[in-house]
Amino acid sequence: MPLIDQITAFVSERPLATAVLCVAALIVLTLGYFVVRAVSRVATRLFQRYVAPRPVEDVLTIVAASIATGVSAQGMWRFSGDVLGFDGPLRLLLFAFIEVAVITSAVRARRNMRENFSAGIDGVAVWALTCLTAVLSSMDARSVAEAVFRLAAPLVAAWLWERGMAIERHRISGRSRIHWRLTPERMLVRIGLAEVSDRTASEVDAHRRLTRVALAAKKARALREAGASDRKMRAALAKLDREMDRAVEHTGLAVDEARQEALLSQIGALYNTSALIDLSPPVPWASEPASPALPAPAPRATVLVDDDDDDAETVDAAPQAADPAQRAALMRAAREYWDKQIERRFVPRASDIAHETGMPLATARECRALWKLEPRAHALIEAAQSEHGGVDTGTFPAIEVPEPVLTVNGSSSGH
Repeated sequence: MPLIDQITAFVSERPLATAVLCVAALIVLTLGYFVVRAVSRVATRLFQRYVAPRPVEDVLTIVAASIATGVSAQGMWRFSGDVLGFDGPLRLLLFAFIEVAVITSAVRARRNMRENFSAGIDGVAVWALTCLTAVLSSMDARSVAEAVFRLAAPLVAAWLWERGMAIERHRISGRSRIHWRLTPERMLVRIGLAEVSDRTASEVDAHRRLTRVALAAKKARALREAGASDRKMRAALAKLDREMDRAVEHTGLAVDEARQEALLSQIGALYNTSALIDLSPPVPWASEPASPALPAPAPRATVLVDDDDDDAETVDAAPQAADPAQRAALMRAAREYWDKQIERRFVPRASDIAHETGMPLATARECRALWKLEPRAHALIEAAQSEHGGVDTGTFPAIEVPEPVLTVNGSSSGH
């Protein structure tokens, strides 16, 4: 009897049971709908929190490492049953203890890396436990190919974890842990197939041809100074002539001034190699010799002068600084010099400011006109005015002060 006929006959014979089954099925479907919706919401939330913020390569690394760990766990399942004799719940509980230890060590190593920029002992434990599970799972292999596969799977997982750690370490600290001495780039440079700079092929060829000319000239000169035979001199001069012809032909040496200077620089360096043994470079870690102490200056007078002083020192007016940063630096230097002289009870002239700081004379005059109105400078000028009369024109007599005071350049000033 067809299935539809069986269902129809069952409904006709047992209507109450059919109704109960329909209600139960509806309840099950409703519960299933809510369960699926809750699971999807949780999965979406987990995806948005843990997966979406990560780069694509990190997600792929985690997926590939999980697959490799699963392969390793399957090998340990067979090893625990065939070799250790575990069965039932005991086998289920104990077969993957090494994989759990690997994952735990990996999590701890990542936390150490984020806090201390190093995986520490947990990073070493990841590799040690990975090698252990790889060896144990391959011991129960039925063929060489299966043994190689079971050895490779855990190592692939550990390598992906290590690369993910290195990328995150570089992202956090901004630096890599090591720099390999043997890299493809260094090997190609070593055998002459690559350049360490971004020079073009024509620039590299020109440099090599000019170097050959310089070396040939050095060899010919050395033979001549050593009194070599005519045959050797002829051979050396012939080689120098050939290299010079090639350099002129391929590098434009006859018309290119830059390459002419480069050739002369190389020849100058090669001809004067012996001068290196006579150099006396300074010792970088030796302390500088103490300079002899200068005799203390005698107490001198404080002189108040102004820009209108006819006897003032003449300073050539330098062009105004076009760079705002340079102008600001000159202003700071002039201000420091002004404050230091005011502390010594000396009101410097504009020519003094220009001479000491390199500031243009016109700018020094503007600065002095403003700064001499400040309380301390103005008090000095007022003291001179009250004692000697007149205005600040530079004609005040000297004011004796109790402490020694230096003039602008450190020498005594005569009046």
